Order: sequence, then structure tokens, then C-alpha cells
Amino acid sequence: MSAEVRMSLQWTAVATFLYAEVFLVLLLCIPFISPKRWNSIFKSRIIKAITLYGNTAFMVAIAILVFLLIDAFREVRKYSVTEKVDLANHPTAIEHIHMKLFRAQRNEYIAGFALLLCLLLRRLATLLSQQASLMASNEAFKKQAEGASNAAKKYMEDNEMLQEKLREAGLELPEAGKKGPGPQEENKTLKEEVKSLKEELEATKKALQKSDNDVRAMKKQSANLTVEYDRLLEEHSKLLAKSDKKSD
Repeated sequence: MSAEVRMSLQWTAVATFLYAEVFLVLLLCIPFISPKRWNSIFKSRIIKAITLYGNTAFMVAIAILVFLLIDAFREVRKYSVTEKVDLANHPTAIEHIHMKLFRAQRNEYIAGFALLLCLLLRRLATLLSQQASLMASNEAFKKQAEGASNAAKKYMEDNEMLQEKLREAGLELPEAGKKGPGPQEENKTLKEEVKSLKEELEATKKALQKSDNDVRAMKKQSANLTVEYDRLLEEHSKLLAKSDKKSD
């Protein structure tokens, strides 16, 4: 196989890779496929199996495309010498050089766009995954806010119903402008009650821990007594055996 054929096959493969990248970029940019759908596709077993060595394959592809881009750039510089050719002695040389220059420029564009789209594809996949995660978090926060709003609304309705029942029962409610315990005093009372409850809880915990330690100590002591009883019983059995032998 000649060098020109090998080069042709090489750049045909790079061009095919470029067309595949263009197709994937257009596919990722389709507006009616949501980021959630792409994220579920990215997390599927098949894609995970493919991307198991994805980072290594990506770095290898980048290295190959960079090498091909440098080689194409070198070829462009090599054949950009038409003004140095003697057209009188070499009338067909200019056509040959133009053909080589065109191929080198074409290869340069192919390698450059393939490298660019390779980086763009990775970035698009990352952004779609991040957008899907943000959308899921946004929905969770929205549901949480709606729940809090509904709870506050229900609390206000229950408060109004309670006030209405108190009025029907003939109880006077503190109105605005009248002296009564303000929010600060109520907060202070609540803080004192919480503090008292915390102290009681701490005392209960200490008592429970103490009783637990006592139970453990009693279990340990009972186990020791059982061992000691078994030992004494064994010694008693040995003494009985010795006494029986002496009596015989």
C-alpha cells in the first residue's frame, strides 16, 4: 500500500469521525429532548459500560487529533512555496503544488474542527448532566416551598377558626393597642420552657445512663458469681469423690 493511499485512508477516517461528531452535536442540541432524558441516557448501563474507559479514550483521541493538526499545518507551510517554482522549466509543477496545498489545507480544517467538536461534545454532555441535576434540585426546592406555604396557610386558617370559636365562647381576645404579652415576652417564656425541658431531658438521660450502668454492673457481678458457684461446685464434687475413695 502506497503512502498516498495510507494518507487518504487516514484522513477519510478522520473525516468520518468529524461527521459523527457533527451528528452527535446536532443530536444533543435538539430542543424537545430534555436534559433529564439525556441524563438518564448518560446514566444507563450501556453508556456507563462505554464510558468506563471514556477518559482514557478521550485523551487518546485528543492527542491523535492534535498530532494530525500539527502534521497538516506542517504540510500547508511546506507547499506554500508557489512563488519559488520556476514555471518556465516546470510548467506542471504549479498545478501539483496547488493540489497538495489544497489537500493540506483541507486536512488542517478537518483535524481542527474534529478537535474542536471533540472538546465541545464533552462539554455539552457535562453541561446537560449539570442542568438535569439543577432542574431536579429546583423541583425539590419548589415542592418544599409549596409545602411550607400550604402549611403556613393552614396554620393561619386554623388560627382564625380558633379565634372565632373563642369569640363564640364569650372569651375576650387581646386586641391591638391593648396591653398584653408582646412577642418578645412570649419568645422569652418559650425559651425558658425549652431550657427547662432540655434540663429535664438531660437529667433523665443521666438517670437512664446511670441505671444502664447499674444493670451492666449487676449482670457482670451475676456472671462472676455464676462462675464462682460453678468452681465451688466442682471442688465440692472432687472432695466428695475423694471422701468416697477413703471410705472404701
